[in-house]
Amino acid sequence: MTLSPRFAIDKKIVLLPPLFQNAPMNHIPFILKTLLCLLLLACTVSCFAQKADDIVGYYYSVDPFSKEGSQNYIYKAADGTYEGKVTWVSNPEKKKFLEYVFLKGLKYNAEKKEWQDGVLTYPGKKGTYKTYMSFEPDGRLKVRGYWGFSMLGKTVYWPREKAKRKQD
Repeated sequence: MTLSPRFAIDKKIVLLPPLFQNAPMNHIPFILKTLLCLLLLACTVSCFAQKADDIVGYYYSVDPFSKEGSQNYIYKAADGTYEGKVTWVSNPEKKKFLEYVFLKGLKYNAEKKEWQDGVLTYPGKKGTYKTYMSFEPDGRLKVRGYWGFSMLGKTVYWPREKAKRKQD
């Protein structure tokens, strides 16, 4: 951008881009303030925008049936949906479920800012559950599993973990 004519505004010399060269002098501060506000707004919106891949990572969960802890890893599958697998278990007898893919088909809905249409299966249990997930303001992942209707289910919260746990 080339800066050209000099204008004196409140005894200060200001170089203006060609866009403002024909603007009346009394409108220039308003135009500059408006552009600055729009720039700040755009930066703020982009900083807080949630992206589909934000869900990728490790989470600690407590099984609602057995009350035992586990760590799960959610990742992007080859088909573009999100899947989850067990990466650590608190009960050594359940090591056979390590790497078990318990979550499939999760898709991101940008309008609702949630991942939906997933299918959950619990290791050692029969049947499947529909699921949707979203982030709480405190950063925990809200996981809703249900049968048929969303009202017939259970909600659990998974805190994010920074790294994969080491299995004993």
